[in-house]
Amino acid sequence: MTELRTVQVLGGGSAGSSAHVRSLAAGLVARGVRVTVCAPAELDHHYDFLGTGAHFVPVPRRSDPVAIGALRMAFAGADVVHAHGLHASMRAGLALGSRRVPLVMTWHTRTHAEGARGRLIRLMERKTARAAAVVLGTSSELVDRARRRGARDARLGPVSIPAPPGGVPEVQAGKARAELGAMDRPLVVAVGALEPHRGHGTLLDASRVWLGHDPVPLVAVAGEGPQRAGLQRRIDTEGLPVRLLGRRDDVTALLAAADVAVLASRWEARAPLAQEALRLGVPLVATAVGGVPELVGDAAVLVPYGDGGALGAAVSALLADPVRRAALAAAGRAQADTWPTEDETIAQVLSVYDELCAR
Repeated sequence: MTELRTVQVLGGGSAGSSAHVRSLAAGLVARGVRVTVCAPAELDHHYDFLGTGAHFVPVPRRSDPVAIGALRMAFAGADVVHAHGLHASMRAGLALGSRRVPLVMTWHTRTHAEGARGRLIRLMERKTARAAAVVLGTSSELVDRARRRGARDARLGPVSIPAPPGGVPEVQAGKARAELGAMDRPLVVAVGALEPHRGHGTLLDASRVWLGHDPVPLVAVAGEGPQRAGLQRRIDTEGLPVRLLGRRDDVTALLAAADVAVLASRWEARAPLAQEALRLGVPLVATAVGGVPELVGDAAVLVPYGDGGALGAAVSALLADPVRRAALAAAGRAQADTWPTEDETIAQVLSVYDELCAR
């Protein structure tokens, strides 16, 4: 039997899509598939695609002739090209040109833009959705969106991030909590790039509610981005109990140390923070947006997006109710057990490849 050859293409590489591609590459290689990963060089330093047994081709984020040329060379001899995200799909489509190689596209999330940029994004979505042989959406909402954009074949492809092997030792969580100085006060943790659609401004609004607690909870935010300076000014000016931690390599330990995790985004599909929190048994308060309700079921407290009062009240209620937190912890682990495993995710993708190659 001829060896199946697939190329995985990443653009900017969000944490969720990059972790998925690493998991997918490792699983496909283990099943005898020849895998090449094309992505910005810095992503291989962090996710070690080469360590999965895949080949790695560094490709710049931009869509200039150099990047397209590198992809075109990587696609030589490929049976299937699989692009992850909108910009990666645009580059992959340009590089494929008229080649009769099936293009699979996974929509992990959606891009937030208004005005002229919003119109351009919608145009790109239509172009890529129509060019793909199969579009996999990580949530039902994304599948519906792909169909509205003209996808010939759009399917649900829920992606679960890999579970930490063996869980997180209590000593790691304790160390993370101690380093934050939160041994004698509640700890609320949020994770995400410091960008407008992540809802960190609403989180700061909510933190004003918690100033009335005794002791005052510490809010720790792991992530970096263009809003950092503005958020820090608000924290300093208003005396808010919030620490911006920047990029962290110990996010799982931070979450395991938390009394409550918060996801305040304007939109999410299968948010890595939500997945990790529920797996770890950490009570989660999240916005009822996108694929979040589908992901968490009844195992989290959901609030409207942009409502700092509702977010603050929901977290306050949980901090005051250890019985409810324990119930949510158990419900979160049970909900996580319903998500597809890595093996099931890889098997679904491989079945799509086999189907396309048999046509």
